[in-house]
Amino acid sequence: MKKFLSLLMIISIVLASNCSRVPENNDPVIGIWSKAETEETSSSAKVRVKEEWIFNDAYLGRYHKYENNTITVENDFRWSIEDETYTISYPGTNFTNDIVIMKTKGNLTVLEVPINGEVLAIRE
Repeated sequence: MKKFLSLLMIISIVLASNCSRVPENNDPVIGIWSKAETEETSSSAKVRVKEEWIFNDAYLGRYHKYENNTITVENDFRWSIEDETYTISYPGTNFTNDIVIMKTKGNLTVLEVPINGEVLAIRE
């Protein structure tokens, strides 16, 4: 009887481990995207601003904003895709959602706002 119970336990462990697999996500947005620009302050000083989005395969990511190489904003985000349109949301903040599409421009791959054609980020 102990052998039978041991066999049933092994079979149940194997079945439970096979059922808990997460489907693989190979979406092309996964990776690091960034946007850098230089802004002038009121005192004619220049500030280098870089924004960075790191997308992972669990439909989550991390957003960073740097000013002169110092992190000023660090926040997690969620992302989803529907009909080739990506929605990036920032829970727990007052940031508006970013709605973008992926496009190739020359040798660059960009995330572009479809409404006005503004580039949100470029693949690193």
